[in-house]
Amino acid sequence: MKQKIFIYLFVFTILLVLFQYVNSKRVFEDMNNKLEGYKTQLEKYKDSVVVLQKDIAEISHFNLERNEDAISYFENDGYNVGELIPFIKDELYKLNEVKGDHPVVPYAASIDRKMMINTIKMLNHKWIIADFSDGDYWGELFLTYEITNEKQLRFNLVESFLYPFD
Repeated sequence: MKQKIFIYLFVFTILLVLFQYVNSKRVFEDMNNKLEGYKTQLEKYKDSVVVLQKDIAEISHFNLERNEDAISYFENDGYNVGELIPFIKDELYKLNEVKGDHPVVPYAASIDRKMMINTIKMLNHKWIIADFSDGDYWGELFLTYEITNEKQLRFNLVESFLYPFD
């Protein structure tokens, strides 16, 4: 009787080990397949990151915050660029609050509306691009700016256009 119990235990143990081996092999192969998929995804993402970095470098080419010569221009005059850039943008946005027609936008707004500058991009130490809208009509501006000897900020409209209304 003892011998039959040992034989049954031995067979059961063999079956258990065989089951564990087959199951482990399947799990291992599944993990390898997932790992290969992750490696493929990683390569795809690395390629995407390279493309995005090139795009960012191209887009930020005309950007005051990345233009060392323009930054040096302000720093040589004793300005803190980290404070000056937001100040210039704020001064341009403050023109939206002026009563009547906008002092920079040369187009009239729709009835009961006002043209307002929405987005500002500072290209360098002299030029700004901005877009404006009144909700119905929209367009873009090319401005120059300067800080006078009296530390006053002056904007000058160089070019503008209004998109056609559909």
